Amino acid sequence: MADDKADGNPAEEVQVPIIEENEHKQAEVPPKKNIIPGKFFQVKRVSGLLSVVSFVFSLPVLSSVIWLLYMKSYDCEWLFKLPSLQTGISIGLICVFFICNAALFLRARMQMVGIVVVMVPLTVMFTIGLAFLGANSMENRRIPATPLWFEMKIHDNELWNNIKECIYDTGVCRDLALTSTKLKSYDFSMKKLSSVESGCCRPPADCPLQYVNATFWEKNDQMQIDSDTYNPDCDLWKNDRDALCYDCLTCRQGYMKALRSKWLKLGVFLVCMALLLISSHLSLFLVTMWELHIS
Repeated sequence: MADDKADGNPAEEVQVPIIEENEHKQAEVPPKKNIIPGKFFQVKRVSGLLSVVSFVFSLPVLSSVIWLLYMKSYDCEWLFKLPSLQTGISIGLICVFFICNAALFLRARMQMVGIVVVMVPLTVMFTIGLAFLGANSMENRRIPATPLWFEMKIHDNELWNNIKECIYDTGVCRDLALTSTKLKSYDFSMKKLSSVESGCCRPPADCPLQYVNATFWEKNDQMQIDSDTYNPDCDLWKNDRDALCYDCLTCRQGYMKALRSKWLKLGVFLVCMALLLISSHLSLFLVTMWELHIS
């Protein structure tokens, strides 16, 4: 009897630790994530939509490259070496287009790398756009095509001598005279003139001069002159078609206004497209991280 008690039941002794071990393993198994299929597919749908939106936003960037490369340079613009800047911006925008679309393919595997790579050129694009618009301290006189840079060029007499010769060679004032030969004083005053025609081909409106034709004006003795508001450009006007008002400040300002308008439009485009692309790519990054979190 003592031997039977000592031996016991070996099967029972083995079962107890096995059952306890199995229960321990079951307790260590981590609970599965509770994934809601509808929510997951909704996030996937938003992610796909943002990818399409980001691609669509990049298409105007590519279109602007074609516009910049094939757009005719403004008269005498080559004297400022702006066509080379125009080509450089075109190459930069091509790089932005390819980087933005490469980031769309990298978003599933390298989210952080993709968002950093795309944000750097877009930030540069935004900064250059602000400089073209003359936004606060984002510009200086060394950055070409900014308002301060144009203002500096206006007062460069050596450069202006070359510009006014170029304007004369383009025949802007000659064409104005030919198209206005039959116009009376009132009709000519109602004629829409470009900033160059208004500043270089005719005297300022506040000068005591009377219209004869587009490029010939007689002195009007009946017009009263206020010495305090007298425009010094009135003394620079000459009826000689080789001179006209090419030395007037209004001519310089008119030419720079026409030249600057193109770069202001480009600045508005760069700022708007940079903000749209930054918003779309940042939103896509956040949705992608959310998608990985719930999957």
